[in-house]
Amino acid sequence: MAQSKKGAVLITGTSSGLGRAAALTLDKQGYRVFAGVRTEKDAESLKHDASGNLTPIILDITKAEQIQSALDFVSLATDDEGLFALVNNAVAVVHGPLECVPIEDVRWLFEVNVTGYIAVTQAFLPLLRKAKGRIINISAVGGRVATPYFGHLSASKFALESLTDCWRMELRSSQIEVLSILAGSFNTEVHEKVEASYQKTLANMSPEAKAIYGKNQRIHKELTVEGNRNGMPSEKVVEAILEALEARKPKRQYFVTPSKWETRLLFLYKRLFSHEHFYEKFYGLLQKNMGWD
Repeated sequence: MAQSKKGAVLITGTSSGLGRAAALTLDKQGYRVFAGVRTEKDAESLKHDASGNLTPIILDITKAEQIQSALDFVSLATDDEGLFALVNNAVAVVHGPLECVPIEDVRWLFEVNVTGYIAVTQAFLPLLRKAKGRIINISAVGGRVATPYFGHLSASKFALESLTDCWRMELRSSQIEVLSILAGSFNTEVHEKVEASYQKTLANMSPEAKAIYGKNQRIHKELTVEGNRNGMPSEKVVEAILEALEARKPKRQYFVTPSKWETRLLFLYKRLFSHEHFYEKFYGLLQKNMGWD
């Protein structure tokens, strides 16, 4: 494999959706892409659509042996070049009321969305130091503002935002840039996973819980369907990843939403006012505009 002038990039979670789109786009842009996938079938599919500079790697970020195997492979392949960027993108989706999601599902979500990110980043930091590279964490607007039924995902993204801030400070002396990309709703099959997770949670609810939460099922269905139909194309998030890779001095955060100024205003509003005031107003809007109970 030829060495790329743009450098080597490892992306986790590239079997489908945003990760796959990012891997193929960066490959076309001339980056040397190492793409973490879950199965050999996913690896073959990526190889079919990519150039010879994209290398799929079996990488489940919850498995230490696969992280070590990926590190050994990338270390040998990049040699003294090091790793220009790590894109932490793999994500687990667990959805439903906090009261009702099985605790084993909650543990799995945090194992992927938080512990897995830490494990991969710890492993690849020596290669990132070689290249004075950058870490790009794929976060979400939900990592700054929590919404009903998305609490588990929001909590993991809130944690990721904290980790990103700490890494940025701790790795400053190593000249490693650390940033996050906060995306709103975008059009990928992740919404199918959200709906499937919610239906699993709903099916396991007690009659008492269904009486409390089931009345919001219609609104939830509309939100996930509309999010899939009317969300931004995943290419918008990929464009932000490219911008973060190619900027001489990347921003601390990139917002990928239909209206960036409205997003920034929402976050500013949350910072300036008390949590009680903010969430009273925010939930009031959910009740008024969506009929949320």
